[in-house]
Amino acid sequence: MSISDDEIYYLELKNMLAAKEVHTHFQPIVSLTDGHVIGYEALSRGKIGSILENPDTMFEIAHKYNMTWELELLCRIKAVNNAQTMPSEKKLFLNVDPGVIKDENFKRGFTQDFLLNNNIDPNNIIFEITEKTAIEDYKTFRMLLENYVEQGYKIAIDDTGAGYSGLKLLAETHPQYIKIDMDLIRNIDKDSFKQSLLISFLDFSQVTNMKIIAEGIETLDELNTLINIGIPYGQGFYLHKPCKKFAELPQSLKEHIANANRRKSSKYFNNSETEIVGNIIRYDSSILPDTLCKDVKEKFEDDNLQGIAVVNKNQEPLGLIMKSKFNERLATQYGVAIYMNRPIKLLMDKNALIVDYNDSLSMVSRAAMARKEENIYDYIIITKDNKYCGITTVKRLLEQTTNIELIYARHLNPLTGLPGNILIEKKIKELIDSEGDFSVLYLDLNDFKAYNDIYGFESGDDILKHTAKIIEENLSDVPSRDRFLGHIGGDDFIVCLNSFQRTEEICSNIIKNFDEAITHYYNEKDLAKGFITAINRYGVLENFPLMSVSIAVITNKGGQFMNSHEISELAAQIKKKCKSMKKSCYINADKDISCNMTNI
Repeated sequence: MSISDDEIYYLELKNMLAAKEVHTHFQPIVSLTDGHVIGYEALSRGKIGSILENPDTMFEIAHKYNMTWELELLCRIKAVNNAQTMPSEKKLFLNVDPGVIKDENFKRGFTQDFLLNNNIDPNNIIFEITEKTAIEDYKTFRMLLENYVEQGYKIAIDDTGAGYSGLKLLAETHPQYIKIDMDLIRNIDKDSFKQSLLISFLDFSQVTNMKIIAEGIETLDELNTLINIGIPYGQGFYLHKPCKKFAELPQSLKEHIANANRRKSSKYFNNSETEIVGNIIRYDSSILPDTLCKDVKEKFEDDNLQGIAVVNKNQEPLGLIMKSKFNERLATQYGVAIYMNRPIKLLMDKNALIVDYNDSLSMVSRAAMARKEENIYDYIIITKDNKYCGITTVKRLLEQTTNIELIYARHLNPLTGLPGNILIEKKIKELIDSEGDFSVLYLDLNDFKAYNDIYGFESGDDILKHTAKIIEENLSDVPSRDRFLGHIGGDDFIVCLNSFQRTEEICSNIIKNFDEAITHYYNEKDLAKGFITAINRYGVLENFPLMSVSIAVITNKGGQFMNSHEISELAAQIKKKCKSMKKSCYINADKDISCNMTNI
């Protein structure tokens, strides 16, 4: 009598469970901020070489024959036993079916004594809820999960974004971790819609205090895109394949993640005027001008390219050939016969747009849009030291410009449109980390509150906007990459300069322009008196002079600062001295208090 396939699977599973032939591999879950491993997902495999070695098949057969509980129990016991050597600070992610977690046997199988006997802290256990079986009673299920959370365990929802049921599970369970389905991660670098979805998930997670883990990262471009979006954690074959040991990331990959984050941080205070086109370069190969057209056709097909740069033997760009235009020429009568065995230099565009690696996105965008209509979407060639470096596309250019501006806009002061505190903090950190020369100017309007109380908030806002304009005008001839103007809030502004040069000249001009402009914001009576009368902070009437501006100048000429707090502390001391002068002035912390004061 022959045995059916179903019986073979059943017997194989039964024998495997009896022999406890389940093998555990651990895949690292990685911080996408610095590359360190935060924990490991325990992944179970069937008997090596058997028909149940594949975990999907193994669990499918177990479910079919009502043996899910026995299989999950064996997988967890094996995972916990093998995790005894896991570093104590790491998290252990254990896959759990919803139909199992409510079982009394499951509760007994996860007593704290059992875990502690295996050197595992319950606080480091994350139950990763997988949807192998449907959840019928969400209310009861949520109460069960809350009970585990109270004991120190944490909850992760697997495959978030895979369908309605996954989102419902997320809404009902309030997990500590959200694992984004790998289908949303696949080719995310090429899919702006998926990127928008991930940004929405990220915003949601930050509001709800959940942590996002991107699953199934398989390429460098996917990794870089997730880092740029701000996804905190990741997992996938590109980072590390599952293995029996508790592996760390290769040092080279950790360094790449750290460097990518440093580059990303600059975007928070960059805009299209300061972000360089080199950040969106694609390192495509090039061809020589004598390359035959038949070989170019083959390269287009093999490498799936839409354009190829043509360079000489010194790697200096000579032109560009776009696939669409190449095919147009071949499609003409006798085109194939004429060109296929002739060099590409006969067909290439000798007037291709060539830009430098350090050119700004804004400048490159203007140059790209200034091309003839038929060339608008041609590749843009990028050079370094006049040598071919790579290309970028109009699509990448527009996406990056839009993304940069959106990120930047989220952190602008709504009144003045200037960078707010998050951008200011990041800019100062960049100055300190760069170890180059810098100057920081802290500007504060004296007696602004009294003016606001008498003349109203609308007039006060007008003064703040005009003050911002005055400062901007006095920075206009400083290269955009060497200057930064931010609005701390209220009547406080900040200027960062990448040098010591012209600092005092800029301060003097700001004071001069401010003192001239401020008189237009008072009525004739108050101007004639030279003061206004308002209630002070103690509830007493006081005469306040016409508004003035105090500027504290901090540089690193005398030595490096450790952090932004040191700079702001020194600035507060200097501003206090400025205000005591009762007039518009600036004081350079490097110099004596008595110098460089400008009278009203």
